[in-house]
Amino acid sequence: MTTEVRVVRLRREDTPLPAAQTALSAGMDLSAEIDEPVVLAPGQRRLIPTGLAIALPPGFEAQVRPRSGLALKHGLTVLNAPGTIDADYRGEVSVLLINHGEQPFEITRHLRIAQLVVARVEAVTLTVVKSLDNTERGAGGYGSTGV
Repeated sequence: MTTEVRVVRLRREDTPLPAAQTALSAGMDLSAEIDEPVVLAPGQRRLIPTGLAIALPPGFEAQVRPRSGLALKHGLTVLNAPGTIDADYRGEVSVLLINHGEQPFEITRHLRIAQLVVARVEAVTLTVVKSLDNTERGAGGYGSTGV
C-alpha cells in the first residue's frame, strides 16, 4: 500500500524528487537545490533549500533525518533531527545542516544531504488526571536502565 504525497518543484524542472536508493529503504534522499556551492566550516550550521514543497495527507508527517554516510564520513548531520514537516505546511522543504566534522564540507547543487521519511501520526487527546499508574520503571529517566 502506498500513500500519495504531492510535490511541487519550486524553481527548476530538474530538481531531483526525493528518492529511495533501494527497494526497502525507509527514507527518500533529499537533495540541495542551490545556485552556488555552500561551504560549512566546522561547527557552522546553515539552512539548505531543496527546491521542493510537499502536500502530505492528513494524519501524516514527514521527518527530515541525517544521511548516515555523511554523518560517519564527514560529521555532517541535521541539527534538529528529526525535523518535522506537518501535513498543513506548504512552504519549501529545507534542511538545517551542521558540520560536526573537523574539516570544512562543501555542499553542491543536487548533493543528497538528508533523507525524508513519511510516517503516520495519531491525533491524541490530553486528559488531566491527579496521578499516573505505576510501572516498574516509574520516574527513572536518563541513564536509569544502564549505560
